[in-house]
Amino acid sequence: MTKADMKILICDDSVLARKNLKNNLADLGCTNVLEVSDGQAAIDTYKAEQPDLIFLDIVMPVKDGITAVKEIREFDGTAHIVMLSSVGTQEHLREAIKLGAQDFMQKPANIDHIRHVIDRILGGK
Repeated sequence: MTKADMKILICDDSVLARKNLKNNLADLGCTNVLEVSDGQAAIDTYKAEQPDLIFLDIVMPVKDGITAVKEIREFDGTAHIVMLSSVGTQEHLREAIKLGAQDFMQKPANIDHIRHVIDRILGGK
């Protein structure tokens, strides 16, 4: 799989946050990007599309990111999930990792951190 082949799901209730992350991903060569704005939509889209990577906000309407990561991991224990939050706390981080998220980023996401996550997935690590 190449960066261009990766299917990536961005789930954030902020249009600006989704746009910024999508632009960073495009700069890295990742152009197959899906966007949703709440945790329930993330769960539904994951089940329908089974993306290779999910960037998931924590604080969102309908279902929060912690609930979404739990339900996505119950559906697919191998899902690659990176939590994003502008209000991230150690408690959120611990809960997200406990439920199966592989990484955590403060918004706005740093392009080098995004690159590292993508390279790790492409390398099978």
